[in-house]
Amino acid sequence: MTKNDKSFKKGDFIVYPAHGVGRVTGVEKDSVAGFDIEVYVVTFEQDKMTLRVPTAKTEASGMRPLSSDKIVKDALKTLKGKAKVKRTMWSRRAQEYEAKINSGDLIQIAEVVRDLHRAEDQPEQSYSERQLYESALDRMVRELAAVENIEHEAAREMLSTSLAKKVAA
Repeated sequence: MTKNDKSFKKGDFIVYPAHGVGRVTGVEKDSVAGFDIEVYVVTFEQDKMTLRVPTAKTEASGMRPLSSDKIVKDALKTLKGKAKVKRTMWSRRAQEYEAKINSGDLIQIAEVVRDLHRAEDQPEQSYSERQLYESALDRMVRELAAVENIEHEAAREMLSTSLAKKVAA
């Protein structure tokens, strides 16, 4: 990819793998260790956090634009699929789920939501399962809300509807 199709403008929503959906609030010149570098200033409203990402490192950091409509559709379709739970120790699965969530890939995050979702008639989740599920669900809700330009509650409702169809299937 050339630098030009990876550039973000002020006001653009982006996805940063470790933090989820943020908004570019500007592009600034910073001086670090005597070197002048250009950085994207990204704010994450929900975490009340500001991140400075060197423009030359956006690809290496995994920073990307919001998912396309096709990826969102595929992610919603993934939610309706059958949960795939490996028969490995929970600690190993938890690490895999954490890695998927932090990948920033909407499809992988959808897989975590699908695999950890519990219907009303299913047994309770453990605390750590619940934490991972909530984290993945929150990431999906934020990106869906930004892509569809809707409120978080409406996005959460869309995901709940998809998950309910999974249960019925």
